[in-house]
Amino acid sequence: MDDLLAEFLTETGESLVELDLALIRLEQAPDDATTLSLVLRLIHTMKGTCGFLDLVRLERVAHAAESVLVQIRDGGVAPTVAVVSVILKALDRIRAILSGVTATGAEPAGDDAALIAELDGLASAEPRSVPYEEPLADAPDQTGGGPLPGQTIRVDVGLLDELMNMVGELVLTRNQLLRLSRTRQATGIDPESYSLPLQRLSQITSDLQEGVMKTRMQPIGNAWNKLPRLVRDLGLELGKPIELTMRGAGTELDRQMLELIRDPLTHMVRNSAGHGLECPATRRAAAKPETGAITLDAYHEGGDVVIEIADDGAGLPLGRIRAEALARRLVTEAELAKIDDARIARFIFHPGFSTADKVTAVSGRGVGMDVVKTNIERIGGAIEVTSTPGQGCKFTLKIPLTLAIVAALIVEVAGERFAMPLTRVIELLRIGMGGAGAESRIERIGETTMLRLRGRLLPLVRLADVLRLGRTPLAGAMVPPPDPTIVVARIGVAIVGLAVDRVFDTEEIVVKPVASILRALTVFSGSTILGDGSVIMILDPKGVAQAAGVNGHDGDSRVAPAYNPVTSDERLPMLLVKAGGGLMVIPLSLVARLDHVSCDRVEYAGGQAMTHYRGRLMPLVAISGALDMTRPDQAVLVFTDTEHPTGRDRGVGLVVDAIVDVIEDTLQIQRIGSRPGVLGTAIVGGQVVEVIEPGFWLTQVFPDWFTAATISARSGPRLQAESLAA
Repeated sequence: MDDLLAEFLTETGESLVELDLALIRLEQAPDDATTLSLVLRLIHTMKGTCGFLDLVRLERVAHAAESVLVQIRDGGVAPTVAVVSVILKALDRIRAILSGVTATGAEPAGDDAALIAELDGLASAEPRSVPYEEPLADAPDQTGGGPLPGQTIRVDVGLLDELMNMVGELVLTRNQLLRLSRTRQATGIDPESYSLPLQRLSQITSDLQEGVMKTRMQPIGNAWNKLPRLVRDLGLELGKPIELTMRGAGTELDRQMLELIRDPLTHMVRNSAGHGLECPATRRAAAKPETGAITLDAYHEGGDVVIEIADDGAGLPLGRIRAEALARRLVTEAELAKIDDARIARFIFHPGFSTADKVTAVSGRGVGMDVVKTNIERIGGAIEVTSTPGQGCKFTLKIPLTLAIVAALIVEVAGERFAMPLTRVIELLRIGMGGAGAESRIERIGETTMLRLRGRLLPLVRLADVLRLGRTPLAGAMVPPPDPTIVVARIGVAIVGLAVDRVFDTEEIVVKPVASILRALTVFSGSTILGDGSVIMILDPKGVAQAAGVNGHDGDSRVAPAYNPVTSDERLPMLLVKAGGGLMVIPLSLVARLDHVSCDRVEYAGGQAMTHYRGRLMPLVAISGALDMTRPDQAVLVFTDTEHPTGRDRGVGLVVDAIVDVIEDTLQIQRIGSRPGVLGTAIVGGQVVEVIEPGFWLTQVFPDWFTAATISARSGPRLQAESLAA
């Protein structure tokens, strides 16, 4: 294929996208002379170039479409929905022919007679006497006093990628020189001979890197340009008038990211039109405008791009989602009664899940939303869904700006170095094993090691164990390191602690794709080269957590995974205790803290056992019925109410005989032999245990613990305890 034909294919492809948008605007505003002039100019240029390149078939279709547009200009034909649909059909035929030219270098065989006859039929109308006036806005500025239009140049994508690779190598060289400079300073050698040139090189490298990154940045509107045509055609197919509003189209992100999110965005818009928006009759009955609205909004937030896709439809059919989840055996009726609406909504991301009555070209096959979630998470993003019955549904995507050059934290595990994306790191901790009063410490509960961070329990993952590089014990028979270093990382909306041996420094790294032989290892997201020439792997925090068996539970704002028995196969951390003469369990996320209270500090007031705890009195209630004052201390599960109307936290200590272990298993509650304070029995870890009902014990002390006056959406443990008690 010669260069002239390749240039024509590129320009024509861009013109077709612009024509789609312009024709839709013309359909909505028939008197817009500026838009009509643009459409005529684009189609005329396309036709003329086809004739020059001897593309006869393309020229005939373009000429027939131009004839209809001339009739619209002269007033003989109105740009109605039917007329614009025929012109759009012609543009689709041109696209099909261009695909054949791209593949073979020549026009494919085909019969366009029926389409051309349909276009000629529209063009044969008698013109009206209303003359068409060329809009003055298109006249060139002859004064020379106006601003010059923005000048652009077309650059081959391959050349741009090669340039980006060279910048990456320059960044690596800069890092090597910086490391050499620091090494020589440490050894006492005077680095003045090259320090100033090195500073200059560093500045130039940074400026060049920023400039090249800007060349790769494209407005997100480039991924939206096909959506108006898509929404228009869907509205006609479904019999739903739809208005599409796009805001923040100028928000920029890397070209690679733009390509990766194009298909997920398209699917979600189709989903909003097919599932979200009601038919006109239903909207009229609900006192809504007949025209449904879909809104796309994009903006920068920190180092990420946030994209919102919202509609003003009926919201997610939570009742049908519940029924479908039951029918597919994703959840039992008992479990379903304890799950809130936000959790119910996330069932739509399960593979094969659909609530459509029948399979259509738009929806019903149960494929799509699970693929959307997978693709978004694959590039380090996250997706959330919120739904309001009768008002609509909104999907929120959060994706990184680029995957090419990123800031990373360099850590060491068992003598090996790894890079961790800095955008996922919240804070670094260097803590001892800690005493009972330490705000941040590592604790061992049975055979499980946990991190207590400012009063909350975090899942703690030992990277050495996950990566199988030997053990870095934090507790147990071997002597733990004196000052273990913890990287507190965010995984989606959950938080975990990652134990490492050593932390070096932050460094801008050039991301290289994972070698094909390592692609099955989900703990790695890529590789890079450090300043000393070492090749190291880039850790994927989500893959590390999954390999360690930690589930972040999307949509939960708690640090620890919340009680959410979505399916019989879903495992969740549970606290195993001795109490009431046997073994009992409670989901770990419901407990704010685990502690021991000295019996010397237990006092009684009005028959209620209390103790001084963190500067205030905390009531104590024992599962066994009474505190065993012959023991030196009591094991206590602390529940907190952070939203009490008095403005001060209140808490209750649930006294147990002993804290045995933290285990991860499914929870299938059976109401066999249940008694007050116990929900029922279950088999956990191969043992028959009773399941604690926290709501019973909390209301023994504070009867208003679950009243409307004290319930707040932010009081996680208290509300979750209420859900478990329901």
